Amino acid sequence: MEVIRGTAHASFPLTEQSRLGEARRHATQLAREAGMDDVDAGRVALVATELATNLLRHAREGRLLVCRHEATVELIAIDQGPGIADLGRSLADGYSTGGTPGTGLGAVRRLADDFDITSSVPQGTVALARIHAGRVRRASGAHALCAGAVSLNAPGESVCGDAWCIAHDGERGSILLADGLGHGPMAAEASAAAVEVFAKDPFADCRTFVQQAHARLRATRGAALAVMHLDAAAGVVRYAGAGNVLGRLISGVSDRSLVTQHGTAGLTIRTVEPAQVEWPQHALLVAHTDGIESRWQAQTLVPLLQRDPTLAAAVLLRDHCRGRDDATVVVMRRKD
Repeated sequence: MEVIRGTAHASFPLTEQSRLGEARRHATQLAREAGMDDVDAGRVALVATELATNLLRHAREGRLLVCRHEATVELIAIDQGPGIADLGRSLADGYSTGGTPGTGLGAVRRLADDFDITSSVPQGTVALARIHAGRVRRASGAHALCAGAVSLNAPGESVCGDAWCIAHDGERGSILLADGLGHGPMAAEASAAAVEVFAKDPFADCRTFVQQAHARLRATRGAALAVMHLDAAAGVVRYAGAGNVLGRLISGVSDRSLVTQHGTAGLTIRTVEPAQVEWPQHALLVAHTDGIESRWQAQTLVPLLQRDPTLAAAVLLRDHCRGRDDATVVVMRRKD
Protein backbone atom coordinates (compact mmCIF):
# COMPACT_ATOMS: atom_id res chain seq x y z
CA MET A 1 0.00 0.00 0.00
CA GLU A 2 1.21 3.50 -0.86
CA VAL A 3 0.10 6.52 1.17
CA ILE A 4 0.78 10.06 -0.06
CA ARG A 5 0.30 13.05 2.22
CA GLY A 6 -0.44 16.11 0.15
CA THR A 7 1.31 19.46 0.32
CA ALA A 8 0.11 22.86 -0.81
CA HIS A 9 1.52 24.56 -3.89
CA ALA A 10 3.41 27.83 -3.63
CA SER A 11 1.99 30.28 -6.17
CA PHE A 12 4.15 32.77 -8.08
CA PRO A 13 2.22 35.29 -10.21
CA LEU A 14 4.44 36.12 -13.18
CA THR A 15 3.83 39.85 -13.28
CA GLU A 16 7.45 41.00 -13.49
CA GLN A 17 10.92 39.60 -14.14
CA SER A 18 11.86 39.40 -10.46
CA ARG A 19 9.14 36.83 -9.84
CA LEU A 20 10.82 34.49 -12.33
CA GLY A 21 13.97 34.34 -10.22
CA GLU A 22 11.92 33.93 -7.06
CA ALA A 23 10.04 30.96 -8.53
CA ARG A 24 13.24 29.34 -9.81
CA ARG A 25 14.99 29.70 -6.45
CA HIS A 26 12.03 28.19 -4.62
CA ALA A 27 11.86 25.25 -7.02
CA THR A 28 15.58 24.64 -6.66
CA GLN A 29 15.31 24.71 -2.89
CA LEU A 30 12.56 22.09 -3.04
CA ALA A 31 14.80 19.99 -5.28
CA ARG A 32 17.51 20.05 -2.60
CA GLU A 33 14.98 19.14 0.08
CA ALA A 34 13.92 16.21 -2.11
CA GLY A 35 17.50 14.92 -2.06
CA MET A 36 18.21 15.64 -5.71
CA ASP A 37 21.75 15.81 -7.04
CA ASP A 38 23.09 18.68 -9.13
CA VAL A 39 21.84 17.17 -12.39
CA ASP A 40 18.25 16.75 -11.21
CA ALA A 41 18.24 20.09 -9.41
CA GLY A 42 19.45 21.63 -12.66
CA ARG A 43 16.55 20.05 -14.52
CA VAL A 44 14.15 21.56 -12.00
CA ALA A 45 15.72 25.00 -12.43
CA LEU A 46 15.56 24.82 -16.23
CA VAL A 47 11.94 23.69 -16.26
CA ALA A 48 10.97 26.43 -13.80
CA THR A 49 12.80 29.03 -15.89
CA GLU A 50 11.24 28.00 -19.17
CA LEU A 51 7.69 27.74 -17.83
CA ALA A 52 7.97 31.04 -15.98
CA THR A 53 9.50 32.80 -18.98
CA ASN A 54 6.68 31.60 -21.23
CA LEU A 55 4.13 32.93 -18.75
CA LEU A 56 5.89 36.25 -18.36
CA ARG A 57 6.24 36.88 -22.08
CA HIS A 58 3.12 35.37 -23.60
CA ALA A 59 0.35 34.87 -21.04
CA ARG A 60 -2.35 36.86 -19.31
CA GLU A 61 -2.51 36.46 -15.52
CA GLY A 62 0.11 33.72 -15.62
CA ARG A 63 1.31 32.01 -12.46
CA LEU A 64 3.62 29.13 -11.66
CA LEU A 65 2.61 26.66 -8.95
CA VAL A 66 5.41 24.69 -7.30
CA CYS A 67 5.38 21.96 -4.66
CA ARG A 68 7.29 18.90 -3.51
CA HIS A 69 5.85 15.44 -2.96
CA GLU A 70 8.56 13.40 -1.22
CA ALA A 71 11.33 12.98 -3.85
CA THR A 72 9.39 14.74 -6.62
CA VAL A 73 9.14 18.42 -7.55
CA GLU A 74 5.95 19.38 -9.37
CA LEU A 75 5.52 22.57 -11.43
CA ILE A 76 2.25 23.77 -12.97
CA ALA A 77 2.03 26.76 -15.30
CA ILE A 78 -1.46 28.31 -15.44
CA ASP A 79 -2.71 31.27 -17.43
CA GLN A 80 -5.93 32.97 -18.51
CA GLY A 81 -5.08 33.16 -22.20
CA PRO A 82 -4.59 33.74 -25.02
CA GLY A 83 -4.08 29.99 -25.45
CA ILE A 84 -1.96 28.12 -27.98
CA ALA A 85 -3.52 27.73 -31.42
CA ASP A 86 -0.99 25.13 -32.65
CA LEU A 87 -0.02 23.07 -29.62
CA GLY A 88 1.80 20.46 -31.69
CA ARG A 89 4.16 23.06 -33.14
CA SER A 90 4.78 24.63 -29.73
CA LEU A 91 5.81 21.22 -28.38
CA ALA A 92 8.37 20.66 -31.12
CA ASP A 93 11.81 20.68 -29.49
CA GLY A 94 13.63 23.85 -30.47
CA TYR A 95 10.53 25.92 -31.17
CA SER A 96 10.35 29.31 -29.43
CA THR A 97 8.47 32.48 -30.34
CA GLY A 98 10.13 34.76 -27.81
CA GLY A 99 13.87 34.08 -27.94
CA THR A 100 13.84 32.28 -24.58
CA PRO A 101 17.07 30.87 -23.13
CA GLY A 102 15.74 27.32 -23.36
CA THR A 103 14.03 25.66 -26.28
CA GLY A 104 10.39 26.16 -25.40
CA LEU A 105 7.82 23.63 -24.25
CA GLY A 106 9.68 20.92 -26.16
CA ALA A 107 12.57 21.31 -23.74
CA VAL A 108 10.22 21.13 -20.76
CA ARG A 109 8.75 17.89 -22.09
CA ARG A 110 12.21 16.45 -22.66
CA LEU A 111 13.61 17.48 -19.26
CA ALA A 112 10.61 16.42 -17.17
CA ASP A 113 9.87 12.86 -16.13
CA ASP A 114 6.12 13.51 -16.36
CA PHE A 115 4.63 16.11 -18.68
CA ASP A 116 1.11 16.99 -19.78
CA ILE A 117 -0.49 20.09 -21.24
CA THR A 118 -3.87 21.37 -22.35
CA SER A 119 -4.66 24.60 -24.15
CA SER A 120 -7.63 26.30 -25.77
CA VAL A 121 -8.14 29.67 -27.40
CA PRO A 122 -8.91 32.08 -25.79
CA GLN A 123 -9.30 30.36 -22.40
CA GLY A 124 -5.62 29.66 -21.84
CA THR A 125 -3.09 26.95 -21.08
CA VAL A 126 -2.20 24.62 -18.22
CA ALA A 127 1.16 22.82 -18.39
CA LEU A 128 2.28 20.22 -15.86
CA ALA A 129 5.84 18.97 -15.30
CA ARG A 130 7.32 16.67 -12.65
CA ILE A 131 10.95 15.86 -11.95
CA HIS A 132 11.77 12.81 -9.83
CA ALA A 133 15.06 12.43 -8.00
CA GLY A 134 17.30 10.13 -10.01
CA ARG A 135 14.63 9.99 -12.74
CA VAL A 136 13.03 7.24 -10.64
CA ARG A 137 9.26 7.24 -10.75
CA ARG A 138 7.16 6.43 -7.71
CA ALA A 139 6.60 2.71 -7.31
CA SER A 140 2.96 2.76 -8.37
CA GLY A 141 3.03 0.26 -11.22
CA ALA A 142 1.06 -2.31 -9.23
CA HIS A 143 -1.81 0.09 -8.62
CA ALA A 144 -4.87 0.30 -10.88
CA LEU A 145 -5.60 3.92 -10.01
CA CYS A 146 -3.82 7.26 -10.36
CA ALA A 147 -4.49 10.55 -8.62
CA GLY A 148 -3.41 14.16 -8.51
CA ALA A 149 -4.21 17.34 -6.63
CA VAL A 150 -3.71 21.09 -6.56
CA SER A 151 -3.91 23.02 -3.29
CA LEU A 152 -3.45 26.74 -2.61
CA ASN A 153 -3.29 28.81 0.58
CA ALA A 154 -5.86 31.52 1.17
CA PRO A 155 -4.51 34.92 0.03
CA GLY A 156 -2.05 36.32 2.56
CA GLU A 157 -1.64 33.05 4.49
CA SER A 158 1.64 31.16 4.87
CA VAL A 159 -0.04 27.78 5.45
CA CYS A 160 -3.03 26.03 3.92
CA GLY A 161 -6.11 25.26 6.01
CA ASP A 162 -6.99 22.42 3.64
CA ALA A 163 -5.26 19.04 3.75
CA TRP A 164 -5.46 15.96 1.57
CA CYS A 165 -4.13 12.43 1.62
CA ILE A 166 -4.50 9.54 -0.81
CA ALA A 167 -3.77 5.82 -0.62
CA HIS A 168 -3.31 3.20 -3.34
CA ASP A 169 -3.59 -0.55 -2.79
CA GLY A 170 -3.89 -2.57 -5.98
CA GLU A 171 -7.36 -1.95 -7.38
CA ARG A 172 -8.41 0.13 -4.40
CA GLY A 173 -7.92 3.81 -3.76
CA SER A 174 -8.83 6.06 -0.86
CA ILE A 175 -9.04 9.85 -0.60
CA LEU A 176 -9.30 12.15 2.38
CA LEU A 177 -9.99 15.84 1.87
CA ALA A 178 -10.31 18.11 4.93
CA ASP A 179 -11.04 21.82 5.22
CA GLY A 180 -10.23 23.32 8.61
CA LEU A 181 -12.65 26.00 9.73
CA GLY A 182 -11.49 29.43 8.59
CA HIS A 183 -7.92 29.59 7.34
CA GLY A 184 -4.40 30.02 8.67
CA PRO A 185 -2.45 27.96 11.25
CA MET A 186 -5.42 26.85 13.37
CA ALA A 187 -7.33 25.65 10.32
CA ALA A 188 -4.18 23.82 9.17
CA GLU A 189 -3.88 22.17 12.58
CA ALA A 190 -7.43 20.82 12.33
CA SER A 191 -7.07 19.44 8.81
CA ALA A 192 -3.66 17.92 9.65
CA ALA A 193 -5.26 16.07 12.57
CA ALA A 194 -7.75 14.49 10.14
CA VAL A 195 -4.85 13.35 7.94
CA GLU A 196 -3.17 11.74 10.96
CA VAL A 197 -6.27 9.64 11.63
CA PHE A 198 -6.68 8.71 7.97
CA ALA A 199 -3.05 7.74 7.40
CA LYS A 200 -3.15 5.16 10.19
CA ASP A 201 -5.73 3.08 8.29
CA PRO A 202 -6.73 4.62 4.93
CA PHE A 203 -9.16 1.84 4.11
CA ALA A 204 -10.98 1.78 7.43
CA ASP A 205 -14.76 1.70 7.14
CA CYS A 206 -15.99 5.18 6.20
CA ARG A 207 -18.25 5.41 9.24
CA THR A 208 -15.42 4.36 11.55
CA PHE A 209 -13.07 6.95 10.09
CA VAL A 210 -15.50 9.84 10.44
CA GLN A 211 -16.24 8.88 14.04
CA GLN A 212 -12.54 8.62 14.88
CA ALA A 213 -11.76 11.91 13.14
CA HIS A 214 -14.63 13.61 15.00
CA ALA A 215 -13.17 12.49 18.32
CA ARG A 216 -9.62 13.50 17.38
CA LEU A 217 -10.65 16.93 16.11
CA ARG A 218 -12.42 17.90 19.32
CA ALA A 219 -9.08 19.36 20.44
CA THR A 220 -9.05 21.63 17.35
CA ARG A 221 -11.37 24.24 15.84
CA GLY A 222 -12.89 21.47 13.66
CA ALA A 223 -13.04 20.74 9.96
CA ALA A 224 -15.32 19.79 7.12
CA LEU A 225 -14.12 16.52 5.63
CA ALA A 226 -14.93 13.69 3.28
CA VAL A 227 -13.45 10.22 2.84
CA MET A 228 -13.96 8.28 -0.40
CA HIS A 229 -13.05 4.66 -1.10
CA LEU A 230 -12.75 3.67 -4.75
CA ASP A 231 -12.91 0.02 -5.79
CA ALA A 232 -11.96 -0.47 -9.44
CA ALA A 233 -12.77 -4.19 -9.43
CA ALA A 234 -16.27 -3.72 -8.01
CA GLY A 235 -16.86 -0.46 -9.86
CA VAL A 236 -18.14 1.40 -6.82
CA VAL A 237 -17.29 4.41 -4.67
CA ARG A 238 -18.11 4.40 -0.96
CA TYR A 239 -18.04 7.70 0.90
CA ALA A 240 -18.97 9.60 4.03
CA GLY A 241 -18.21 12.94 5.61
CA ALA A 242 -19.44 16.09 7.25
CA GLY A 243 -19.60 19.61 5.91
CA ASN A 244 -19.10 21.22 2.54
CA VAL A 245 -16.34 19.15 0.99
CA LEU A 246 -17.88 18.22 -2.35
CA GLY A 247 -17.45 15.23 -4.63
CA ARG A 248 -18.53 14.47 -8.20
CA LEU A 249 -18.18 11.56 -10.60
CA ILE A 250 -17.69 12.90 -14.13
CA SER A 251 -17.72 10.92 -17.37
CA GLY A 252 -18.65 11.69 -20.94
CA VAL A 253 -22.26 10.66 -20.32
CA SER A 254 -22.85 11.12 -16.59
CA ASP A 255 -22.41 13.61 -13.79
CA ARG A 256 -23.23 12.53 -10.23
CA SER A 257 -22.70 14.48 -7.02
CA LEU A 258 -21.49 12.77 -3.85
CA VAL A 259 -23.30 14.62 -1.08
CA THR A 260 -22.28 14.23 2.55
CA GLN A 261 -24.22 15.27 5.63
CA HIS A 262 -24.16 18.64 7.35
CA GLY A 263 -21.90 19.21 10.34
CA THR A 264 -18.30 19.81 11.35
CA ALA A 265 -15.94 17.08 12.52
CA GLY A 266 -14.71 17.98 16.00
CA LEU A 267 -17.77 20.12 16.77
CA THR A 268 -21.14 18.66 15.79
CA ILE A 269 -22.04 15.83 13.43
CA ARG A 270 -25.13 13.71 12.98
CA THR A 271 -25.12 9.93 12.94
CA VAL A 272 -22.68 9.01 10.18
CA GLU A 273 -24.44 7.62 7.11
CA PRO A 274 -22.04 6.18 4.50
CA ALA A 275 -23.27 5.92 0.92
CA GLN A 276 -22.28 3.98 -2.18
CA VAL A 277 -22.56 4.79 -5.89
CA GLU A 278 -21.54 3.06 -9.10
CA TRP A 279 -18.24 4.17 -10.63
CA PRO A 280 -18.45 4.28 -14.46
CA GLN A 281 -15.42 2.83 -16.24
CA HIS A 282 -13.99 6.11 -17.56
CA ALA A 283 -15.22 8.48 -14.87
CA LEU A 284 -13.12 10.90 -12.87
CA LEU A 285 -13.74 11.24 -9.16
CA VAL A 286 -13.35 14.92 -8.31
CA ALA A 287 -13.32 16.17 -4.71
CA HIS A 288 -12.85 19.80 -3.72
CA THR A 289 -13.21 22.21 -0.83
CA ASP A 290 -15.46 25.26 -0.86
CA GLY A 291 -12.62 27.46 -2.08
CA ILE A 292 -13.79 26.14 -5.47
CA GLU A 293 -17.15 27.21 -6.89
CA SER A 294 -19.65 24.37 -6.70
CA ARG A 295 -21.57 25.15 -9.90
CA TRP A 296 -19.01 24.20 -12.52
CA GLN A 297 -19.84 22.44 -15.75
CA ALA A 298 -18.82 18.80 -16.14
CA GLN A 299 -17.91 19.50 -19.77
CA THR A 300 -14.90 21.43 -18.45
CA LEU A 301 -13.20 18.16 -17.51
CA VAL A 302 -14.56 15.74 -20.11
CA PRO A 303 -11.63 16.36 -22.55
CA LEU A 304 -9.25 15.45 -19.70
CA LEU A 305 -10.81 12.13 -18.64
CA GLN A 306 -7.76 10.10 -19.68
CA ARG A 307 -5.10 12.70 -18.93
CA ASP A 308 -2.96 13.25 -15.84
CA PRO A 309 -5.40 13.83 -12.93
CA THR A 310 -3.37 16.81 -11.72
CA LEU A 311 -4.00 18.54 -15.06
CA ALA A 312 -7.76 18.22 -14.51
CA ALA A 313 -7.41 19.52 -10.95
CA ALA A 314 -5.41 22.53 -12.16
CA VAL A 315 -7.93 23.42 -14.89
CA LEU A 316 -10.78 23.32 -12.38
CA LEU A 317 -8.84 25.51 -9.96
CA ARG A 318 -7.91 27.98 -12.71
CA ASP A 319 -11.47 28.42 -13.90
CA HIS A 320 -13.40 28.18 -10.60
CA CYS A 321 -11.21 29.24 -7.67
CA ARG A 322 -13.10 31.77 -5.51
CA GLY A 323 -9.82 33.51 -4.64
CA ARG A 324 -10.62 34.34 -1.03
CA ASP A 325 -10.10 31.05 0.83
CA ASP A 326 -7.91 27.96 0.79
CA ALA A 327 -8.71 25.94 -2.33
CA THR A 328 -8.00 22.27 -3.02
CA VAL A 329 -8.99 19.86 -5.78
CA VAL A 330 -8.21 16.12 -5.72
CA VAL A 331 -8.86 13.92 -8.77
CA MET A 332 -8.60 10.13 -9.08
CA ARG A 333 -9.25 7.80 -12.03
CA ARG A 334 -8.50 4.32 -13.27
CA LYS A 335 -5.26 3.95 -15.19
CA ASP A 336 -5.46 3.40 -18.95
